[in-house]
Amino acid sequence: MNTPKIKGSKERQTKLSRRKALSQMAAFGLGATGAAGPLASTAALAETAIDRILNSNNRDSWNDQFDARSGNRSRVSSNTPVFAPQTIDYIQQAIAEHQNIVAGGGWPVVPANKKLKIGASTSTVKVLRKRLMISGDMSPSAGLSNQFDTYVDAAVKRFQRRHGLPADGVLGRYSFAALNIPANIRLGQLHTNIVRLKSMSGFLGERYVMVNIPAAQIEAVENGQVAQRHTAIVGRISRQTPILNSKIYELNLNPYWTAPKSIILKDIIPLMRKDPSYLSDNKILLFDSQNQLVDPTQVDWSTDEAVNYRFRQEPGRINAMGSVKINFPNPHAVYMHDTPQKGLFNKLLRFDSSGCVRVKNVRDLLVWLAKRTPSGSRGEIERIIASGERTDLTLAEPVPVYFTYISAWSTDDNVVQFRDDIYQRDGVDELALSQ
Repeated sequence: MNTPKIKGSKERQTKLSRRKALSQMAAFGLGATGAAGPLASTAALAETAIDRILNSNNRDSWNDQFDARSGNRSRVSSNTPVFAPQTIDYIQQAIAEHQNIVAGGGWPVVPANKKLKIGASTSTVKVLRKRLMISGDMSPSAGLSNQFDTYVDAAVKRFQRRHGLPADGVLGRYSFAALNIPANIRLGQLHTNIVRLKSMSGFLGERYVMVNIPAAQIEAVENGQVAQRHTAIVGRISRQTPILNSKIYELNLNPYWTAPKSIILKDIIPLMRKDPSYLSDNKILLFDSQNQLVDPTQVDWSTDEAVNYRFRQEPGRINAMGSVKINFPNPHAVYMHDTPQKGLFNKLLRFDSSGCVRVKNVRDLLVWLAKRTPSGSRGEIERIIASGERTDLTLAEPVPVYFTYISAWSTDDNVVQFRDDIYQRDGVDELALSQ
C-alpha cells in the first residue's frame, strides 16, 4: 500500500529540524551562524532559569503525579482470602523482610507534633519519607526532601490502606501511632499471626464465611477467591466477639430479637429505671416462663427480677437485628445480623456490639448464602423483607463460618496488612492502638 502524502509535511519537518538544531546550538551557547552571538545570551538566561527551577527546594511540591500513580506500588487490595494457602508463603516472606529491617536498625520515629498532609513543608516530612521507604510504601527514587508532595501522599495512602485506616493521605493520631510501632514489634506480630494462620491451613470448604475480628471485616469465599467483602461491627472490649467455627444453616427474615441476659442486666434494666417507657417505645414485649405477656409496670425494676423474663422485640424498622438474622449453632449465643444503625459502619473503630457481628450490605451476603436454596433469589428475599412477614429460610447446604483473630497477614507480594490488636491478644500493649 502506498503511503499517502501529507500536504505540508516536508515543510513541517524542515521547521522541526531547524528548531532542533537551534535548540542544540543554544545548549552550547552558539548563535544561528555557529558562533557565539545574541542567541547565546538568551540561551544562557533560559538555562539559568531552568537550573533555578530544577534546583528549587519546592520542586517536589509540584502537582506531578505520574510516578506516584505508576506501577503497582499503590495496590493493596486483593481477592485472595486471608485463609488462602499462599498467605503462609507471603507472611513468611514478610517475616524475612522485617528481620532485615530490624537488623538494619528498624525505621525512624516520625514526630507526631502536628497533622501532616499534602502541601506541608517541614523536616518531619523528610523523616516520614525515610520511614515509608523502609517499609516499602515509597520508592527510594522519590528522594528525601522536606516536601509533602504527591509522592508522599500516595505512599501515606498505601500505608493507611495496609493498616485498615481511612486512606485520606492525612497523618493524624492513628496514622502516627501505626507508623511509630517499632519494626521489632511488627516482626513479633507477624510471628504470632503465622501460628494462627497455620492452624486454619486445612480445607475450609468450597464456600465459607470468615469474620476477621481485628479487621472488623467479613469475607465470603468461593472456590479459593473472595466473592464478597463486608465491613462489620464486632464486639466491644468489654463484650468481645468469640473465636468459633460453625455452619450457617438458617436465615431469619424480619426476625424477632430476644435480648440475652447480659443485655437485660447491663442495658435494659438500667434504662427502664431511667425511662419506664423504654420497652413500649422500642416495641419490646415481656413474657414469663409460661409464655404469657407481662405488664412492665408490674415488674420491680429496682431489682434484677426482670432477668427472669423473656424480652422480645417485634420485627420492624427499629429492630436491633434490622431485617435479618444469620443463624449458626454455637455455645456463645452469638450470630450475624443487619442493624438499623447504618451510620456505625462509617466509624474508624467498629468495635461496638455486645458480641454479635453486624454486617454492612447484608442482603448481598444473604443472596450469596441462599443462592442454592429454593426461594433464595434476591427478588424473593427483597419481597419477604418488604412484606414484614416473619420468615425462616433454611439453606439447602450449610455454609461453614469461622470467627477468627488475625491482626497481621499478607496475601500478595510486598503487601503486608496490620490491624489494631483491639482485644490485646498479641501480647504487646503498643499494638492496641485504639487504647
